[in-house]
Amino acid sequence: MAARYSDDEEGSPWTFVLYVDERSSDEQRRALEEIWTGRARGGQIEHFPWAWKASNLVAATPAQIEVGHTSRPQWFRVSDEVSVRIRGPVDDDATVTCVIPGHEQAGAEVVAEELKVEAGPLQFEYQGNCGYAADFDYRST
Repeated sequence: MAARYSDDEEGSPWTFVLYVDERSSDEQRRALEEIWTGRARGGQIEHFPWAWKASNLVAATPAQIEVGHTSRPQWFRVSDEVSVRIRGPVDDDATVTCVIPGHEQAGAEVVAEELKVEAGPLQFEYQGNCGYAADFDYRST
């Protein structure tokens, strides 16, 4: 998911693009879109601010998703639209997780050496941004 919002904008609406692995079936893509947009009811809604606040889903699209799990630098890429490269852990004990889904899981604050998004109306690039890395385990109950 690539997203933006601003607390300076009234209502802090979210604008986002949802990417689902291109190897998924149509049924899997629809189910994941329902979950991530909050149209499927469940516990995820309390963790996804774009599901309970004003939001604009730009697109839900299949994409080539690649993840590099080496210790450092870790990286993540979605087609030619999103790239993230992690430099390493944050040097202090500051907590930056706020509304990041999964922040209640044990993990580590990290520094993104690169965070670049070129997805329709979402066009931005940052270096040295804080992020959060944790294991991800999604199960249907």
